[in-house]
Amino acid sequence: MRVLPFKSAYTLFLALMVLSGNLHAQMDSTLSAQTEPTRKLSIIPLPVISSNPTSGLILGVAPSFNWFAGDPSTTSMSTALGMALVTTKRQLFTSMRSNAYLKDDAWVILTDIRFNINNQPTYGLGTKLFAREHQIPGPLESADLVKEMIYFNHFRFYGTALKRHQKTRFFYRLGYHFDAIYSIEDEELDLESNPQQLTFHHQYQTLKGLPLEAYRQSGISMNLLFDSRDNVANPYDGQFMLLSWRVSPEALGSTVSGSQLWVEYRNYFTLNRERPRNLLAFWTYGWTVTGGDLPYMFLPALGWDMFSRSGRPYTFGRFRGEDLVYGELEWRFPLQQRKDRFGGVIFVNTTSASSRTEDVALFSQFQLGYGLGIRYMVLKKKRVNIGLDYGWGTRGASGIFLNVNEMF
Repeated sequence: MRVLPFKSAYTLFLALMVLSGNLHAQMDSTLSAQTEPTRKLSIIPLPVISSNPTSGLILGVAPSFNWFAGDPSTTSMSTALGMALVTTKRQLFTSMRSNAYLKDDAWVILTDIRFNINNQPTYGLGTKLFAREHQIPGPLESADLVKEMIYFNHFRFYGTALKRHQKTRFFYRLGYHFDAIYSIEDEELDLESNPQQLTFHHQYQTLKGLPLEAYRQSGISMNLLFDSRDNVANPYDGQFMLLSWRVSPEALGSTVSGSQLWVEYRNYFTLNRERPRNLLAFWTYGWTVTGGDLPYMFLPALGWDMFSRSGRPYTFGRFRGEDLVYGELEWRFPLQQRKDRFGGVIFVNTTSASSRTEDVALFSQFQLGYGLGIRYMVLKKKRVNIGLDYGWGTRGASGIFLNVNEMF
């Protein structure tokens, strides 16, 4: 959950610490009399009551689930994040996203299911800044950004099954990916005005000969994963690497044939072996269109990673393009001398995106984000955190981000 006003987010954070602590105590007292398989599941409730200018009043829940499908000494912890939110501005957000390790880590199952009735601002392609020169004269620094609202419904079903290679930490296999975006309303588009008021979405779709009101992508991915993290929810050590090439042909139901490549890497560097929570965490990914012409809303975009963790402090889709590279460095540290219940983070990130149609090359511009946050360890044995972050970015962008588990 992201972009909350400070007062409501801070109050919710404090209330959640109390609620989560009570729930954990109740679970410990009741599960002792139950069977071993039941004791492996932990549930962290995350009630959401907030508001922001884009969504209005937001109400709902965003719980997380953590469990072991086998012996914890040979099986990594699985995690799932759910969400069900409604807003007063025509929005509904529902999702269930999970990273599940089967017994003895024989398989990893990745699942991403969403249905959203959504609206969000779009800013065109690339990481350059835009201004409507014909409406707002003056230099770019004094002009408003071009922010165009687009309304749409979105259904997603992603499922990937990865088999472990012998006793290594390498996993490989196939996945299936389906997205449908429909009922698209391009609010700023006005073809009757003189001159016509065109939008980024309309211009891109028209140039590529793609539909304006609905489109789909359906395809198969080939995946290679390396995961040596000591804990999925809150790593202190290890590495994570993912290589995924997705092909979405018309024969499988895509509006237009295309392909894309996702490359991701994470690493964790201990700064104090006596306090492993004091560490530097590094995350980067590259996402690029490798063939065909993807519809506008399917192009690589900031915040559209599986768990929607990239891009503090920006809104989803703030930067979009045929190619996108993201990098983030975060210092995580304890706030108590001997205990690990409370922690803090300081982070900085950068994004670069291309626009092939406008000859804007990848790495020609970068946009920065930075901020800090606080962590509260709800489940100490499983190292499950809840976190509250505040970030700042380009041209006054800022936001508060409330999450369960570490950001990456």
